[in-house]
Amino acid sequence: MVALVLPRLLSFEGAGRRSASVAERNVAALKSAYWVVMISGFFEPLLYLLAIGVGVGGLIGDLTLPGGQVIEYAAFVAPAMLAASAMSGALSETFNFFGKMKFMKLYDGVLATPVQPFEIALGELAWAMVRGSLYSAAFLVVMVALDLTTAMRALVSFPAAVLVGFAFGALGMAVVTFMRGWQDFDLMGSAQFALFLFSGTFVPAESYPVVLRWIVEVTPLYRSVELLRGISTGTLGASGWLDVAYLLAVMALGLFVVSRRMAKLLCK
Repeated sequence: MVALVLPRLLSFEGAGRRSASVAERNVAALKSAYWVVMISGFFEPLLYLLAIGVGVGGLIGDLTLPGGQVIEYAAFVAPAMLAASAMSGALSETFNFFGKMKFMKLYDGVLATPVQPFEIALGELAWAMVRGSLYSAAFLVVMVALDLTTAMRALVSFPAAVLVGFAFGALGMAVVTFMRGWQDFDLMGSAQFALFLFSGTFVPAESYPVVLRWIVEVTPLYRSVELLRGISTGTLGASGWLDVAYLLAVMALGLFVVSRRMAKLLCK
């Protein structure tokens, strides 16, 4: 799957340029009020960090990681909030994607041009990552300001957070192509909140019962949290490359599914 999709991602000739045109269309249609919506989504993980990471962390004290390193609780929670912020930023754009595909019928007109379904998906994903990247960059600035990581580790964390956003953006778009109405977003929201609570976000996965721990460790948000936490705390090992490969595979699978589904739904 990755071998089929990644070469198309890395090419900026033809398909790459048409995908960029889809993203540029979103920039041209941007309204000033939209920036208020974008900025508001940054504050939820920040409030969780301040309330739980800093507030509750003051009662918990330091936390010992599985590798034996001792860190303050806020430094443990912060990378998880960063991963959740990247996830939320990318998934938030799926509302617009659904509306343009199902109700505005925007993509029907786009497909009358040389642009293909995969290129629409890639362009919309790139636009979604503008929002996710802004969230991630702002949150990393907060982490450095609160001395929860170093500036150098924050710089390394940023591309990792962007990768997290790409993976969830592609996955969310793929799920949206199976939705029948706006009510189905309630199910996505429930799944997103469950991932947020049970992905090693506030406690190590080792604290869960064995069966639940196995389920948690295969979820995309857990792999994202582990990757960003390893970078942020300086404990990233060889398993970090497995997390990167996992997220790349999720992104490739999501793009593959969404392009196939869009072709089936729109190219009749």
